[in-house]
Amino acid sequence: MGKTNFAIKLAQHYNTQIISADSRQCYKELNIGVARPSIEELNFAHHYFIASHHIHQDVNAGVFEKYALQCVDEIFANNKIAVMVGGTGLYVNAFCNGIDAIPDVPLETRNNIIKNFTANGLAWLQREVQTNDPDFWQTAEQQNPQRLMRALEVVEATGKSINTFKRNNQVERPFNIIKIGLELPREQLINNINIRVDKMVEVGLFKEVESLIPYQHLNALQTVGYRELFEYFSGEGSKELSIEKIKISTRQYAKRQMTWFKKDTDIKWLSPFDKIDLNII
Repeated sequence: MGKTNFAIKLAQHYNTQIISADSRQCYKELNIGVARPSIEELNFAHHYFIASHHIHQDVNAGVFEKYALQCVDEIFANNKIAVMVGGTGLYVNAFCNGIDAIPDVPLETRNNIIKNFTANGLAWLQREVQTNDPDFWQTAEQQNPQRLMRALEVVEATGKSINTFKRNNQVERPFNIIKIGLELPREQLINNINIRVDKMVEVGLFKEVESLIPYQHLNALQTVGYRELFEYFSGEGSKELSIEKIKISTRQYAKRQMTWFKKDTDIKWLSPFDKIDLNII
């Protein structure tokens, strides 16, 4: 049982609704490459933050925090329980604890960084962050281009480290939060990733990405499954190599996710292979 299936079972059990905390599934134009829940799954329970925004919109943790809190208010009007599911740790943390008030970054600055990253790769981005924001670099997810680009654009726009804007005190939410994590053995996780990527290719991932080439400079498209195929369509490598790159990048992303969530001591970890009691709330 995966997290989507588990969330749906919880929502049905408590007759409530689901808020997605996935930073990519919120975009209407992205479907196959972000493993968006199927129409059938979406019909089992209402989902917020699925295909709710366009790729041209600036969606970040701060936007999600406000959006999700509004959703919770709507759900709590008729139900005492809401379900949130997703693997974007920064979004989950923003909802639970509040988000830093980081100044707006000029679009020109953001696009210039994306352009340079696309042309010069991760090594260039790492050097830029290490040079311009050494304080952040010490504790950064150094293999995560999204986090690195965010830090770089903030320091370029403000002249200050992104760490300067970190919240010192967590906010207090007017509701209780119960955190549950599903953990697979590493071998099973890798196998699931490989199967999922092959299935994406089978149902039309290359065609989806090709249709988005005119928008590849947008921040929403700087993500696993799209970035690798943009390189392929620009003439870099074979189809087989690009598929393997997606699998590798997805495994690396999953590892970063687990590292992030394992730091949260409030999470109760369960095995998807065990029979899970839905009366956990």
